[in-house]
Amino acid sequence: MILTGPAIAAAVAAREISIDPFDPKRLSPNAYDWRLGETLRVCDGDLDAAARSTFVEISIPTNGYVLRPEVLYLGLTWERTGSETYAQFLNGDRTIGSLGVWVHVSAPLGHVGHAIRWTLEIRAARPVRVYPGMTFGKVVFLHTFGARTSYRMCGLKYAATQGIDISRLYEEDPGGQS
Repeated sequence: MILTGPAIAAAVAAREISIDPFDPKRLSPNAYDWRLGETLRVCDGDLDAAARSTFVEISIPTNGYVLRPEVLYLGLTWERTGSETYAQFLNGDRTIGSLGVWVHVSAPLGHVGHAIRWTLEIRAARPVRVYPGMTFGKVVFLHTFGARTSYRMCGLKYAATQGIDISRLYEEDPGGQS
């Protein structure tokens, strides 16, 4: 079950959900509108699942940055969100999709106990200028059923993510050679 906007606000007040910074005006009927952070990692050229990816990191200027087609950008949410009670689901929204921007399509689930600024996978269909702090999507909070295990306690490779994180699939022997 998805929490409503008023339920999200109540859970923030009860410290069951953390959203930092929190602005009650960003609540919608069933979600919280999150914003694009100030940094992008630009991944251009060929990528290899068996090797650490290279990138160039840029700060998005206040006058914006033009995303280009055929380039993978890794971004960061402005807000840090998390909960030991609820799972999260992060998506872009219609407003950003209408600009031809696809965001975070492969890993939208935030596990119980995962409190982070989300790494975003961003692609643009056409050149489009984006700005730090602009609304970029929605996060919903979900009731879980069954015994809970905190993501932080599982020892998973992304549990300690503090900023934009590249793929670490290379740590898992993606070619199945071992």
